[in-house]
Amino acid sequence: MEKIRVMIVDDMADIREYFSGALSKENDFEIIGQASSGAQSVIMAGELKPDVILMDILMETPTAGLDAVEKILEKDPNIRVIILTIHEDDSLLFSAYCAGVMDYILKTDSIKNIVEAIRNVYGNQMMLRPNVAKKIVDEFTRMKTQQESLLFTYNVMSKLTNSEFEILCQVYQGSKYKEIASTRFVSIVTIKSQVNSILHKFNAKSMKDVVSMLKRMQFEDIIIRLGKGNI
Repeated sequence: MEKIRVMIVDDMADIREYFSGALSKENDFEIIGQASSGAQSVIMAGELKPDVILMDILMETPTAGLDAVEKILEKDPNIRVIILTIHEDDSLLFSAYCAGVMDYILKTDSIKNIVEAIRNVYGNQMMLRPNVAKKIVDEFTRMKTQQESLLFTYNVMSKLTNSEFEILCQVYQGSKYKEIASTRFVSIVTIKSQVNSILHKFNAKSMKDVVSMLKRMQFEDIIIRLGKGNI
């Protein structure tokens, strides 16, 4: 009987031995190697040519597993990879599938489910369970919304006059209109007029709303990218 050649990657020896011992009991599995880091897994995958790799994410770096997956699949796209993790992190899950993994399961899942996952990906079945599919859709939506917000913010910022931009920075830092008027040697009426112009460009009702949005968009980074200096 043709056996599924499995490689296990995890920086904890106990976990590697646990999965190795449990999976070795399956008649159609052969554990061909264990790696303790993402870097080592890349080398071993090239030498051993496994059918399926069980890959931890957090090892020598927080994304060592995902980085290794990209390098492994770049050299041999026929290798199937299942990510093993202890946390269902939506952004990591999304990144894992983007990197080319075929399944994503928790280390605490039952051996039965892990065995089933290995057999499924070996059969070239990409398992996208309903809860996983929803998380990926949610992440796509979040990224799209964030991208659209950034584009909107960049567009508005580019239309601000120098004076409006400076006032926006002062409001962002918590200055009151009276303080801003004093530092700029103008009347409060003039400041309020420019604030109204800022609000109109942002299509916002209050500067509090504008500041909240800019904080979510990481205003300091936007300023640097626009070449406007620091606040």
